[in-house]
Amino acid sequence: MGKVVLVATLDTKGPEVAYLRDRLNSLGIETLVVDSGILGEPVGIVPDVSHAELAGRGGITLAQLQASGTRGRAVETMRRLVQDLVRELYADGQLVGGISVGGVGSVMGAAAIQELPVGVPKIVVAPTASGHHEFGPYVGLKDVFVVHSVVDILGLNPVMTTVLDNVAAAMAGMLAHGHPLTPPPPGRKYVATTMLGNTTKAVGALKDRLAENGFEAVVFHSNGVGGPAMEELVAEGQFVGVVDYTTNEINDPLVGGIHDGGPDRLRVAGRLGLPQVLVPGCVDFSVWAAGSIPEHLRDRPVYDHNPEYTLVRASHEEKALMGRIFAERVNESTGPVHIVMPLGGLSIPATPDGPFWDPEGDQLFLAALRETLRDDIVVETTDHHINDPDLGRLVADRFLTIIRIKEPA
Repeated sequence: MGKVVLVATLDTKGPEVAYLRDRLNSLGIETLVVDSGILGEPVGIVPDVSHAELAGRGGITLAQLQASGTRGRAVETMRRLVQDLVRELYADGQLVGGISVGGVGSVMGAAAIQELPVGVPKIVVAPTASGHHEFGPYVGLKDVFVVHSVVDILGLNPVMTTVLDNVAAAMAGMLAHGHPLTPPPPGRKYVATTMLGNTTKAVGALKDRLAENGFEAVVFHSNGVGGPAMEELVAEGQFVGVVDYTTNEINDPLVGGIHDGGPDRLRVAGRLGLPQVLVPGCVDFSVWAAGSIPEHLRDRPVYDHNPEYTLVRASHEEKALMGRIFAERVNESTGPVHIVMPLGGLSIPATPDGPFWDPEGDQLFLAALRETLRDDIVVETTDHHINDPDLGRLVADRFLTIIRIKEPA
């Protein structure tokens, strides 16, 4: 068995990491301790990979790293160096899991252990891992276990040792009984698709129609993480095709909403040549934490999705821009693509009596899409509403058509 990498800033978290290392060792788990600290020297522990060694891997000295100009710049460099180390060690078969420990330093460690594939055990232990803090930096696009340390990580008191004992036991359990994500077995055909609460009924019908025809839908929640996570697994070869039904993650970056899919959203599967059916589901709104809508958007129609999140309707200018963005990214596709545009509303509140009903704006999206799109890519319009199960079945049928053209007889 390989080792579990422990990443922490050891000038402030040395004794705690030493304790966790010893607990893991007592359970028969080998460890590799990496010091991601920048300023001080390790306290109470000798790392297996020092911060000076990490700096050297980047072709610089520790002193040069410390003199980077700003703390943020130094942290960014160290994060990249420890990410590279973990990625290389895993590729070489030396690692079977990873744990990041610390406060601010845990973000560097979390970025490093996120280099481990889905299914490889990953744990972050941090005092900021509570309901009052965002989990995004700790989790990224991976299956990271986040453990709230309850107390700050400064000393081996009974609370801290209890938490670390349980972290070690959790890692041992995952290594003994879990497994990494494997390539699809022969004969299994997985199709990636996207969904929000606004498209659940339609995607459920889509999933059933695909299953009737020998394809298994794997559904991702398009909340700013789900879409990019899907595309990461697409790049790893998990899927035979994509039905990107809920593509709202291209909207939030335009206004600062929280469902931000990043600059590569809608690009990855197309560049790889996978068959795709694309639907502009939910591009008519951005998503905001309750009470956080910025002043310049407060005069727009809103919809309270639940007590935690509020949806804000997209403007006509944003819809036209999204049509162009959608087309520009899809134009990079090297495989078969079919786009389905429902004209009966792009979200649950987009009905004739709902606050997001906006046929004119939808036509602006469609016009910009067609104007920018390659001539060989088909755009099919339909009068369905986005969450109509019949639309889900129609979209599944379009996918089945293009995948069967691509598949060998």
